[in-house]
Amino acid sequence: MIADLIKKNRSFRKFHQNHALNVETLTDLVDLARLSASAANLQPLRYILSADSQKNAQIFSCLGWAAYLKDWKGPEEGEKPSGYIIVLSDSEKANDFVGYDCGIASQSILLGAREKELAGCMIASINRQQLRSLLNIDARFKILLVIAIGKPKEEVVIEPVGSDDNIRYWRDETGVHHVPKRNLKDIIIDSY
Repeated sequence: MIADLIKKNRSFRKFHQNHALNVETLTDLVDLARLSASAANLQPLRYILSADSQKNAQIFSCLGWAAYLKDWKGPEEGEKPSGYIIVLSDSEKANDFVGYDCGIASQSILLGAREKELAGCMIASINRQQLRSLLNIDARFKILLVIAIGKPKEEVVIEPVGSDDNIRYWRDETGVHHVPKRNLKDIIIDSY
């Protein structure tokens, strides 16, 4: 059921790195993105897939992992993703709505990953110049997101936003990742 997948679909940042992925699995996830809605049906998104440990290490070196966790520099060896999907826009096909396409496609990818008992994290904190150089990405393509994919190695739970209105995620002493979410009654401003 879609509600169950959405509830399980958090941003996971620790993975069982030894759980190998293959390009076919990543291709299946991108196929879900391909079938998703696209503004004016322009379909401007393009993808680079990696399930190769050496390429993964290059991609990993270009990423920032969790802005709110100031003392955490990202997954340690053994906890890194075993795959990546780099989401690009083709400058010859994109319009002003490419960001919407990117969000829809990325959510489709992550929901598909959860259905396969995998998980991921959309990462926009990217050293784009370094990534472009390492992977020899043509200037025609704008780097939008990197989606880390793997078998999750952490527990992520939803918490209600407290009276202080603090929405920053955090980890407790046991490593459980807590994500505050606003109450439904606080986000619906009117109904008829």
